[in-house]
Amino acid sequence: MAITDRTPSAERLMTAEEAAQLSTVNRRFELVKGVYAEMSPSSARHGDVALTLALLLGNHVKQNKLGKVTAAETGFLLARKPDTVRAADVGFISVERLPPGGVPATGYWPLAPDLAVEVVSPHDDPDEVQQKVEDYLAAGTRMVWVVYPKPRSITVYRSLTDIKVRRGADPLTGEDVLPGFECQVSEVFE
Repeated sequence: MAITDRTPSAERLMTAEEAAQLSTVNRRFELVKGVYAEMSPSSARHGDVALTLALLLGNHVKQNKLGKVTAAETGFLLARKPDTVRAADVGFISVERLPPGGVPATGYWPLAPDLAVEVVSPHDDPDEVQQKVEDYLAAGTRMVWVVYPKPRSITVYRSLTDIKVRRGADPLTGEDVLPGFECQVSEVFE
């Protein structure tokens, strides 16, 4: 069967398991309420910022045995019927919430991350970015960081009404989600 024959139609909603089968053909995607949404590759700047944050968070989490940090485009199954799988640029799952057996051997994380990080690229639609934030929060994510490389700012969401914008020398902290984590926002963009 050709790859194009396996591409989902708009008439039928997909499950997370069906989408996972498509991911074996090297596609970047998210599944939004059962609809398969292919994504273009990230820009160099996007990748650099995501890696910097993953390293900063990963080092802190590992040193303090706080849980797991996920790399770019790791899938999180946020909802069922219809299924939603979001691919955070960086994610954190606290040790208390890790599934029995730790990291799943196959498929997606079967939960929302405690922290989801989305790095915004110039071509990203602001409404789609906002929908990702809403999806994470509705699924139980405790904090979402939306990172804007061009203005070098990070918007911190604890809810849709508890929102803070951080810039430059402002501290970026893990608050109660990632205890003890702190850096200056400017470090993320170095």
